[in-house]
Amino acid sequence: MDNKHTVHLAAQQGDNPAMITVTTSKDMTTESFTDFVATQQARNDIQLNIRKYTLMLCDALMDNFKSRNRGSVGGHDAPEYKFYIAEGGRKYHKIIMQYENGSESVHAFVDKKTGEVYKAASWKSPAKGVRFNLLVIKEREWLLEHADWAGGYLYAR
Repeated sequence: MDNKHTVHLAAQQGDNPAMITVTTSKDMTTESFTDFVATQQARNDIQLNIRKYTLMLCDALMDNFKSRNRGSVGGHDAPEYKFYIAEGGRKYHKIIMQYENGSESVHAFVDKKTGEVYKAASWKSPAKGVRFNLLVIKEREWLLEHADWAGGYLYAR
């Protein structure tokens, strides 16, 4: 026996009436296209904030590298590292660490919709297990303060 309950509501926006249908079952609630469109701006704002926080993480990683090495490593000039977001990922922002000779490695992955930070398992995929969430203020502040260019902060705690 399926316990479904469907409600049809008429919503007036300007001259165009829209029908909103919400179906509730034991397991889930589905929303209509009208509701989806109404919440689109909020989803876009969250995704923009996640990108901003990811860029802040890249800056924190650069600052950490510069403060740790102060121009020399083992009596030699310190190499130059650059951290940036690789474009084109469908689900994740990929944080890339680029060495001065052009070689690259993946530092971390950040989920574009949820802000969850993952350690890299390979060039193409994150390791299992969320390490941090950039949308949680307390976690984001800790992360930006303790981010280590070598990735030690990404190991499971």
